[in-house]
Amino acid sequence: MLSTQARRTRLDELFRVKAATDGEIAQLLCEEERTESFRDEGATSTETWVVERYGVAIATARTLTHVGTKSRRMPKLAGALCAGEISFDKVRAVADVVTPRTDPELLEQARRCSVRQLADVARTQRDRTVRPDTRSEHERRFCRFNDDHRTMTVQLPAEAYAATRARLDAWVRRVPDEAKTPLDQRRCDGFMEIMASGGVATTSPYFVVAHVPLAALVDESGTTDLAGELERDGLIDRETVRRLACDATIAVAVDDDVGHTMYEGRNRRFPTDAQRREIMRRDRHCRFPGCTNVTFTNVHHIVPWKLGGRTDLPSLVLLCRHHHQGVMHRKDWSMSGNANEKLTFVSPSGHVMTSRPSPRWASATATATAAAAARP
Repeated sequence: MLSTQARRTRLDELFRVKAATDGEIAQLLCEEERTESFRDEGATSTETWVVERYGVAIATARTLTHVGTKSRRMPKLAGALCAGEISFDKVRAVADVVTPRTDPELLEQARRCSVRQLADVARTQRDRTVRPDTRSEHERRFCRFNDDHRTMTVQLPAEAYAATRARLDAWVRRVPDEAKTPLDQRRCDGFMEIMASGGVATTSPYFVVAHVPLAALVDESGTTDLAGELERDGLIDRETVRRLACDATIAVAVDDDVGHTMYEGRNRRFPTDAQRREIMRRDRHCRFPGCTNVTFTNVHHIVPWKLGGRTDLPSLVLLCRHHHQGVMHRKDWSMSGNANEKLTFVSPSGHVMTSRPSPRWASATATATAAAAARP
């Protein structure tokens, strides 16, 4: 039996070899697709030929072939894959949106980001290039039922989604649960009770957060167009803010010149509500590398407050309960860095991993920084 270190070293090498092998297979399948030599063996496509000849699933054959056909417009990504520097899944995540012009930039993103983050990057790129759906959110709404599985699938406009989630979560917080029922089941219970009561709410479910640049507060021209943000959804225009704010709870988060909520330093130990919302917007989920836990997370100091840690955004990070215990209490891991840029996690054995903010948040910050630098 191998030691832990020897096993990890071997796995590192095998995954590098696997990435390089997948890259070479994809490029060879690209040639197979281009020459259509698969027809010599009676196959109707490269995918069916690979399935028959090598005994793989059709999904595997299709993915390898698809990435291979895209490799010509992403020479740098393809080269890094064939060198075993990045994984096949990372290349696959951006293969549909990469161009020769964006190839170098996406390679740098692939080196820094997780597969999930790259999927977000690709989604953002796709939204910019794909012809937008001209239907309004209201026109795209639907509610579908599957009688065999007794399930519902619902597509809601942003406002309705925010209201529905807020109402269900408010019910979960209000109703005691001594049996420790799973959250999804509690939400289902809340949904059934709200339906049984006619869906009547006594208070507004909206909590409106307006992220306001500091310059907007001193703009006397009246031309500044402020935007709000629906938690877990996205920016909304000023008219929507006004409509929701009629009877909603409102919070104004004053931002500095690069879009960060103002800092608290050593003035207080616990983050403000505005800081918590901004950290959720930045991190999206637990920042421990590879962890996607969203539900059971909380904001923690990178340097403990008792040891001089500051209650500022760069010093605060979203961690799930499991990784908070492992990093902050059991001291099995060490954590350091600037949460707005890059965090470094070091294991007890010395293995180093890094974590970066959501690419969407980082992109918005970069835009704000450039705008601030351009101002006279």
